[in-house]
Amino acid sequence: MLARWKNDKPMSLPAFDARFSDEEACSHYLAEHRWPEGFVCPSCGTCKGWPLKRNRATWECAGCARQTSVTAGTVMHSSHLPLRIWFLAAHIITSHSNGMSALQLQAQLGLGSYKTAWLLLQKLRRSMVNPDRNPLKDLVEIDEAEMPFRSRHDPEDRPKGGRSPVGKMFVVCAVELSSDGHPRRIRMKHIPDGASKTLHGFIGQAVEPGAHIITDGWLGYENPPANTHEAKVVSGKKAHDILHWVHRVFSNLKTWAKSVFHGLRKCHLQRYLDEFVFRWNRRRHMRSAFDTLLGIGVGLGPATYRDFVEQRA
Repeated sequence: MLARWKNDKPMSLPAFDARFSDEEACSHYLAEHRWPEGFVCPSCGTCKGWPLKRNRATWECAGCARQTSVTAGTVMHSSHLPLRIWFLAAHIITSHSNGMSALQLQAQLGLGSYKTAWLLLQKLRRSMVNPDRNPLKDLVEIDEAEMPFRSRHDPEDRPKGGRSPVGKMFVVCAVELSSDGHPRRIRMKHIPDGASKTLHGFIGQAVEPGAHIITDGWLGYENPPANTHEAKVVSGKKAHDILHWVHRVFSNLKTWAKSVFHGLRKCHLQRYLDEFVFRWNRRRHMRSAFDTLLGIGVGLGPATYRDFVEQRA
């Protein structure tokens, strides 16, 4: 599905064990990423503090004496899992080019609860989206496609005999191209329809003003407010030639969804898309994916189990 790492290999398991041998090593890593210029108290802003001797994951402010955990206010907030389990999960997920289901992650980590593995995976998927990421620029192909989805009553991690999809979901994809026509980055979004308002909203979020957009002849793409637009009226087989890369990405997405998850659930589709985009954009730089994933997670606010399951409503 996705091209495996080319320029840098992910950490080996022995290298991971040596780098993050205990909770203190993990705490030190988080402190460096959360406070790269040195400790800053989240309560009073004092720039001086120290880790407690009895618990290196907790810092005490020199100004107000307030104690702060390195995980407080992050994606790991209030987690009962050891930091090393979080780190090992991030390592496993970013080291496998195709990813894995929550059931597989549960087995890999030796967790007793599927719910724990599922929530851990959802939180790490949430950390795959940098709120400050740069929009696509220069030349951008855009198209939308239908994706089949499984019933919420189907097993989460097991294939179902026969034709399990019971409906279709719409996904829009944008692919940034280099000057020589090769793909650089992608963006994807679950959309309710192909209306002009919907597609223009996606373009406004994903594409830099001034970029040149190439689409098919669908009227919903006409006159994007801040971009030059080239509509190529094509149909059938020619569409795959004209919008080559966006169609290849959709093909990769469908293969990935079927092989790893045996289909996707509609209620969590955007999380799956976020994971696919994260992997695709880092397909040749898997070593840095680990640092990126935890780096984004440190900057995110906390989320609870209820936050994720309420998306099913």
